[in-house]
Formats: sequence, C-alpha cells, structure tokens
Amino acid sequence: MSSTYFNDIWHQSQHECELLSTIDYERQHQDVETTVATMNAAVGSVAADADAKALLQSSLYEFYLRYICLSNRLEDVYDNMIQPQKRQLVRKLLDACLGRVVELKHDLVNIDLMEFSYNDEVVERLRLTPMETELRIPRYFLRERQQELEFRKKTMHEILTKLGWLEEHELEETVTTEIEAIRMLQMHERARQGRLRAHFMKEIRILKEKGKSEERTEKERSDSGLLAAMKIQKMWRGHTARRITRRRKMEEMILIGMLPPPPAVVKERAEKLEKLQHNEKRYQAQAFYGKEFEERQNALKEEIRAKHGASMKEDIADEIRAWVKDCYDKTGKLPDFPSEDQGGSLHIFSRPGTESEHSRSSARSSKESRKTKDKSKSPARSGDLNVNENQDEEVSFQPAPSVCLPDIRAEIDLFNDTWRDKDETGVLSQAAYEDMIYSDKYQEVELEFRRAVDDVMRQEIELLQTAVGKKVKKSSKKTRRSGKKSKKKKEKDLTPDRTTESLYEELVTNGIIRKYPELRLKQFLGDKALTARIGTNPSPGDIRQILTEYCILPLGSDAIHNCTPLIRSILLAGPKGSGKKALLHAICTEVGAVLFDLTPANIVGKYPGKSGLIMLIHLVLKVSRLLQPAVIFMGDAERPFMKKIPKTDRTDPKRLKKDLPKLIKNIAPEDRVVFIGTSNLPWEADQKLLQSVYNRFIYIPRPDYGAMSHAWKTLLHDYSGGISNLDTSAMAKISDGYTIGSIDACLKEVMTCKRKLQLRTQPLTNAELINVLCSRDPVYREEEEAFESWWSKTPLGRRRQRFLELEEERLLEEQAQAAKQGNGNKKKGLN
Repeated sequence: MSSTYFNDIWHQSQHECELLSTIDYERQHQDVETTVATMNAAVGSVAADADAKALLQSSLYEFYLRYICLSNRLEDVYDNMIQPQKRQLVRKLLDACLGRVVELKHDLVNIDLMEFSYNDEVVERLRLTPMETELRIPRYFLRERQQELEFRKKTMHEILTKLGWLEEHELEETVTTEIEAIRMLQMHERARQGRLRAHFMKEIRILKEKGKSEERTEKERSDSGLLAAMKIQKMWRGHTARRITRRRKMEEMILIGMLPPPPAVVKERAEKLEKLQHNEKRYQAQAFYGKEFEERQNALKEEIRAKHGASMKEDIADEIRAWVKDCYDKTGKLPDFPSEDQGGSLHIFSRPGTESEHSRSSARSSKESRKTKDKSKSPARSGDLNVNENQDEEVSFQPAPSVCLPDIRAEIDLFNDTWRDKDETGVLSQAAYEDMIYSDKYQEVELEFRRAVDDVMRQEIELLQTAVGKKVKKSSKKTRRSGKKSKKKKEKDLTPDRTTESLYEELVTNGIIRKYPELRLKQFLGDKALTARIGTNPSPGDIRQILTEYCILPLGSDAIHNCTPLIRSILLAGPKGSGKKALLHAICTEVGAVLFDLTPANIVGKYPGKSGLIMLIHLVLKVSRLLQPAVIFMGDAERPFMKKIPKTDRTDPKRLKKDLPKLIKNIAPEDRVVFIGTSNLPWEADQKLLQSVYNRFIYIPRPDYGAMSHAWKTLLHDYSGGISNLDTSAMAKISDGYTIGSIDACLKEVMTCKRKLQLRTQPLTNAELINVLCSRDPVYREEEEAFESWWSKTPLGRRRQRFLELEEERLLEEQAQAAKQGNGNKKKGLN
C-alpha cells in the first residue's frame, strides 16, 4: 500500500478523534455532573439509581470501544507511515489515545465493580465484532528497541555459556561440494523410497492372500447385482487410493526439492515474500528518513545559533529593559521579575511572531495535563483499590478527571494548524519539510536564549533595586527544593561503585534474572466473550485485554505510563494449567522486559541472612530501574503469607514476608516496573497481608466449551501439521473441566515423533487422547467454589458484594412501601 493510502487513513482518524475527544470532553465536564447528581438524588428509588448507573456505564463503554478502534487504526498508520514529522504527531496521538483507553477501563471497573466490563447493546449499536473490540499491542514496543534487546540476549547467552549452563558445541567445518550434497540427498531418498516400496509390497501380498480366501466365497454367491456393486466399489477405491498416493508422493517430492511446486503455491509464496520484503523496505525507509531528520534538526539548530544567536539575545534584552523602564515610568518602582517556574519573561509578554497560537495552547494544555497528572497520582486515582477498603458503604461511580484528553486536544490542534490544509500534491519524497524544522528549531533556540537572558536580567534588576534602596527578596527556590528532598528520605545506594553490567551479571549468575521463553499474548488461546459474563468467569480474550491495559501498555511506553493510573502489583490466580506463567512470559515478551524471579524456591540459599536479604531487595530494585521495563515475579505467591508452613517445606517462604510491602512501596510512579505474583491456592494466605502487597487480583478460570474447542483445533493443527481430522467438538465436550495446560500436556505425550510419522497411515483417534487425558486431574467444582469465595473477599469483590446487598435492601424497602400503599388504597376503597 502506498504512503498516500495511510495518509488518507491518518486524516480520517484525526477527524474522528477530534469529534470523539470533543464529545468526551463535554461529557466529562457536563454530563457526568448531571448523572452523578441524579444518582445521589435517587436515594429512595432503586429504579432511578439503576437507570443512572446504566446510562453512565453505557456512555463510558461506548467511548472505551471507540478509542480502542481508533487506537488500532492509528497503530497501523504509525507502523506503515514513513514521513518522520507525521510519524511524530501520530505517535503522540496514539500514546494519548491508548492512555485514554486505560483511563476509561479504570472508570468502568469502578462503575461495574468487576475487572471485566460488558455491554451488548453498545457493541450491537456500533456494529463491532469481538475481534474489533480487542486492543492491539503496538508493534513499536519491540521494533524500536530491537538492537537493545538483541544485545541483552547476547549478553545473557554469554553469561550462561560461561557458567556452563548452556552447552555450546562447536561444529566441525567440513567442506562439501554441491555434487556430493546432491548425491547424499539422492542416496537417502532412494533408500527411503525403497523402504516404502517394501512396506507397500508387504501390504499387497497380505491383501492378495486375503483376496484368495475371499474368491472362494464369491464363487458361491449367485447374486450378480451384488457382484457388480462390489466390483464398482473395488475399482473406485483403488482409483482414489492411487490418486491419494500420487498426491502424497508429489507433496514429498516438492518438499525435498525434487520437483518444482505448482503455480498456485509458487504465486502464494511469492506474494508472502513480496509482502515481507515490502514491509522490510518500509521499515528501512523509516529508519533512513528518521536518521536524516535528526541530523538535519541538529544542523539547523547549530546554524540558527550561529547566525541569529547574538541578535536574539540583544532583542530579548532590549525588550525586557523597555518593559522595566515603562513600569518604572508609570509606577515609580522597579517591577519584580517573574521566576523561572512562572515562565520568566514569557509570563510578561510574548514578542510578535515569536510564539504561535498553537505553542501557547499546547503550553496551556501541558500545564493543565501536569496538574491533572499530579491529581491522578494521588492515592484515590493510583489504581490501588485498597485505599477504598474502609469505604465499602460509600460506593461512588464518579469517573476521575482525564489526564490524556488535554494531550489529545493539543495534538489535534497541531494537526489542524499544520497538516489538515497542507497541499502535498506532487510530493513523492517522504523526507522531512525543512521549513517546519527551521520554524520549530528557531523557537527552541529562542527559548534557550530567553532563559539565559532572563537570568542576566534578574541580576540587573536586583542590582538596580539595591541601588534604589529596596530590599531584595532572596529566592527561596533552593530552600523549597531542599525541603522537598528532606520530606522524602533518599534511599541509600549499597552498590555505588559498581556498574550496571556487573550487577546484571551477578543477578543472572544467581538465577534472579531469568531467561524466559518467547510467547506472544495471542498464543493464550480463546476469543473475547460475545455476551456479558459474571466477574469470576471471564473469557480468554477478556484476560488478554485486561493484561494489555494493566501491564503491557504502561510498561511498553513511558508516555502511556505517565498518564495512566499507577498499578504496582498484580496477582494472577487460577487452577494448575490455566496459563498463569504463560501469561507472565507473554507480558515480558511483548515489551521486551527483564524478568526477576523472587519465587521462594528460587532464592533458597542465595543472599543469606538479614543483610543478604537487604542486598537482594536493593539489587532487584536498582537493576529493575536501570533496565526498564522490568517485571518482578513471585510464584506460589500465597506461601510467604501462609499461617502454617508444612514441616517438609525447606524453602523458608516467610523470608520475604515483611520486605514485600516495602518493595512494592519503593516502586516509584515514574518506574516502569510491575510486580506479578501467581497462585493456585490464594485462600491459604492471610488475606490482609496478601491485599497489602497486591493492587489487583485477576482470576483465570478453566476454559468454557468455546475456548476448549478453539484450543483443540489450534493445538492439533500445531502438533499434527494439519493432517489430523479429529472431531474437536466431541473432544471439547469430553474434556470439559480440564485446563488448556492439561490438553497441551496430553497432546505432547501422545504426539511423539514416531506417532507423527504414522499419522498418514494410522489416523489419530479420540481413544488415544482420552486414555492419556483421564490420567490427569480436572478442576473440580469444590476448587472453583473456593476460587469464587476467595475472589469475593478481595477489595473489589467486597465492594461489589456490599453494593449488591445495598441494592437488595433498597429493593426490599421499595417493595414494602409499595405493599403498604396498596393496602392503604384497598382500605380506602372498602370505606
């Protein structure tokens, strides 16, 4: 697809984003107040309260889905667009829209009192499929850090090889000519075909012997019609068998390269290869023009400094002196010069042509967003539901103020000012526009010189005020800063003289930093739910979505992390084989994170004693900040908080009991670090201690019929290469109660290398899989009930339970009042 195509999609997305953000902004500032007032006023009316809540949830869910569709479209544009200045704007708008999606998700959680939100009416009204409502993970998370990730993998491989944990066999270099290689292939192929012919001849011999015994019985038959039908069947079966054999032989010969593939296959392969090459060329063009853009920016900046630096300083100084003289002539006093935090001389005035309306509006919007960000990082908007632990009775559905909306509106204003009406007809080059670079860098250089001149002019004004006799108020900037630092105790660095490489190597050597398998989140099999579900029975697609919003997006982008509610820790709970570790590895893979393993069994004998434990926590926090994004993992998360530890347990799980809350608390709001725990027995822990560590609790249930059927189809295709024609619907019904991990382990046990080779002659049967599957334990109803009971005791579960109780009480009161009124009306009628 051409750059014009993606440019058109970008313009359409900008127009849709402008309309969406305007409506969202107006709704947030006007409609929410009306809705909340209606809900607060409807104390005695359950119907009015439910209607107001449903109206607010429907509104938020519609914006949530619209922003998801818009983000997916912008991600596709950003991945394929080449022009560097456009890509900058698309990237900022994409990050802001993704941040808005996460904000709306947190608002929906507070309204629904569930981690998963549903509204079938909105989905039907917007005419969206479940696949379209799933948020796509941006590809630039990994693509723009490719060199860094490759270097990190290489470093870890070298460390593990040096320790002897990876065997590295040096291959003997043997020179083989092309003729010798062809002869070797021919020899092995002839041997293989000879074995197959011998096998076929043996089968033919058996069939002939069987046929001789059947001839005697055939002679005894007198029904000529039956004989004719049998002959037709025999001929047809022979014909189909020979055709299948020819097809298989042709496929084998094509596979080993003895025959050329058919034209249709060649065409399909050529199209795939062409698409890959086209994408690779596009990525190379993006890198080339991006590098050229940066070089041109630096060159123009230096050129502006050299040519216009002196005149800029003189103009700014003359302008400020004129303002001081004018104020002195009018008031007879020297004015106070604004501080740097207030904006310096820009706070007083702006020179004509110095700042555009966009820069002033963007400055206002950034200032506005900074204020909102400060509010968002307060405990009430931090994403931690534990702060509302003592507020279960006061259930509030008011959405929090948005941090991302000002950024979205600022990017839309920039697009309208610069790109909407820009004539690009006939412009085939994707290089950056030099006039735009010059304008931006001119403003940037002027702002730098203005700050320098402001410092000089402050000193001049102080000298003049001293000469006039006015006492000069010393700036309390340093004292304020020192006061802020003194409030927050600075963490002591226990390893000040060590490099990041040495700390990384130490943690890899001790097994704290671990190598994880590369899994994609889409490999967690299952689709999104088509209809609404209860909070403890989400679909696999819902789990993928919420982990994308809670973990992957904040970890993948610093811009998204800074504008979304903070979540420091998440607990993944579910039965064995439900895919908790696979999800952990997928999160790490999607963002290229470093994985720190603090599982009790993994840290046994490492960093012994109290001082060693302090050093371990310090190293994990320090290296995770230096190598962001990072994931700190703890398996068997319930074990540190268990009341009684079995005597056979030698891992000392309570070692981290007191330090885990401190570790979570020391994860700063600016750190792209998340603590993830997994547990299959969460109810065995002390719930208060467990909830003091984890902010969010996500339950991963056993799959339903739809997810199970999809898993059987996908896994069978992967293991058999598409040869097996097993009835997956029957297997999904038979395996009800098992997890996808159990199915994967069953297939891995059955589909050995020998069994795969026999699939063409001996198709896979249900009995083979059922016999192996029966040897594994399913998820029993008692275990599911234990998980549901545990989830109802989490902060969010308690809030939901309390809300349902209040709703039931109000409903009973309303029914009682209606009954009293009905009895009163009957008495009046009788009188």
